[in-house]
Parts: sequence; structure tokens; C-alpha cells
Amino acid sequence: MKQRLIQLIAQTDLQVTEHQLDQLIGYVQLLDKWNKAYNLTSVRDPNEMLVKHIMDSIVVSQYLDGERYIDVGTGPGLPGIPLAIMCPNKSFTLLDSLGKRIRFIRQVIHELKITNVTAVQSRVEEFDPGEGFDAVLSRAFASMSDMVNWCHHLPKSGGQFFALKGQYHQDEASELPEWCTVVEVKSLQVPELDGERHLVVLTAKD
Repeated sequence: MKQRLIQLIAQTDLQVTEHQLDQLIGYVQLLDKWNKAYNLTSVRDPNEMLVKHIMDSIVVSQYLDGERYIDVGTGPGLPGIPLAIMCPNKSFTLLDSLGKRIRFIRQVIHELKITNVTAVQSRVEEFDPGEGFDAVLSRAFASMSDMVNWCHHLPKSGGQFFALKGQYHQDEASELPEWCTVVEVKSLQVPELDGERHLVVLTAKD
């Protein structure tokens, strides 16, 4: 499995250390193990997880230039755990309302010795972000307007929203609330993944 991940990463510009490779593989192994009992992801095959969960998450790492991130509706820790492994000098809060998912993430943090992740069980509207985050990440929302409306209290002043999407349709931007605008749409190249992937960067208007 490690060789396959190395081959996938070789098709990108990403730089990954041996330790990061081991952590990414360890995460997939834990996800596969827990998935049998907890049904954390519909992807059953670990080799498929490498593409649909690991690669699909870590291609975003090169666009993270802030320090503090929150992954909303993180599920079993996606994209938060792979991104935290790739960006050890940044901090990630992983938020989900389901206890079994947060228990799994805490086990991952413990077993893989990941020190830059905080797992929080909470509904997004009830979570107090304190000083706010540099960016809100999510691949859980069907629509961008849902994402920004539910998460509007999370970014700090000047912070951003990073929506991980499949296809990007311009008409989705027209449904956004007036206070929010699309800054950039980045087309993501995920090796061996069928279908399009996009990172949509949004921010509050001044």
C-alpha cells in the first residue's frame, strides 16, 4: 500500500517525508479497521481510500497559507487528518456532531502521535471559535451557500472559506448571500480519481 501511495504522490508536485507517508498509511489502516464496526465511510477498499480520501485531501495542502484551520463536518477526519499530517506546523480543529466519528479521530491522533489536531464533538452552529480561524474547510456541504451560512461565525476577520467540490457550477456562486463572494476557483488534479475536483475559495466582502 505504501508503494502505491508513493506512486500516486509522484504524479503530483507534493513533497512528502517518510514519516508523513507512514502516518498517512497508518490513518488508512485505522480507517479500514474501524470502518467494519462503525461504518465511517462508504469506501471499503483501502487502495480506493488512498485515492478518494488521502490524495483527494492532500492536494489541497499547497493552498493553505494560514495557521489555524477548522474542518467542519469532518466525518472520519477528512480532509482534516491528511492535511494535518501534511502541514505539521499548522493547527486543525476537526468538528463533527457524531460521537463515533470524534472517538475515531481521537484514536487516530493518539496512535499516530498527531499533535496539531483538536477533535470537537459539536453542532457547527453551537461551536464557539474564539478568535476565529484563518479558513474554514469542508467537503461535507452540498452547497456553498449552506456552508457559508452555517459557518459564517467561524473565520476571523479577513478569513476565508475553502469548499472542496466535485464539479463547480457558476450558478452556485449566484446563490451565495450578499456578504460573501468567490475569490478563486482552483481545479485540483487528483491522480486516478474519476471526475472533476475543485477548491473554491470564498471570503466575506469588506
